[in-house]
Amino acid sequence: MKWTDSREIAIALSETHPDIDPKNVRFTDLMKWVLALDGFDDEPGHCGEKILEAIQACWIDEAE
Repeated sequence: MKWTDSREIAIALSETHPDIDPKNVRFTDLMKWVLALDGFDDEPGHCGEKILEAIQACWIDEAE
């Protein structure tokens, strides 16, 4: 997975952190959790606020 795989990352996050409400996640935690996902293989420096917003939005959609 790369940073641009928002939907795939969101699905993995919802499986890895089922008790977390994605609406209340800080971006610092979100970035840390994405980097820790199995199968994630991208540079931390390639991430920005817009990417984290997109991942969070997809995760919220998955949770609903």
